[in-house]
Amino acid sequence: MKLLIITAITAFEEDIKQMLKEAEVTTFTYKHVTGYRDSTMDSIENNWFGYEMNENESVLFYAFLKKEKVDVFFDLVEQKNAKKESKSSIHVASINIEKINS
Repeated sequence: MKLLIITAITAFEEDIKQMLKEAEVTTFTYKHVTGYRDSTMDSIENNWFGYEMNENESVLFYAFLKKEKVDVFFDLVEQKNAKKESKSSIHVASINIEKINS
C-alpha cells in the first residue's frame, strides 16, 4: 500500500481528478490550500512576481493506493507536465505504508 500526495495550482484541479479517474482511483481526499514559494534567492530577471514572498491558490490531494495504480498515475502526471503551457507543474510523491487497518 502507498500514500499518494499530489500538489498543484488550483487551475490543475480538474485535470488531476480526471487523471485519478483514468488510474482507476475511486477514493481520494483533496483540499484547497495556499501554496508558498520564497524567491529571495532568484535573480531579479527570473522573479517576474516583483516581490520575494509568493503565495498562490493551490490544491492538495492524497489517496491510499496499490503500487500498480501509483505507477499509472505517475505516468499520467509526467505526460501532463510534458504538455503543459504554464510554468507550474503537478507535483506528486508516494510514500510506503507499513500497516493500515481495513
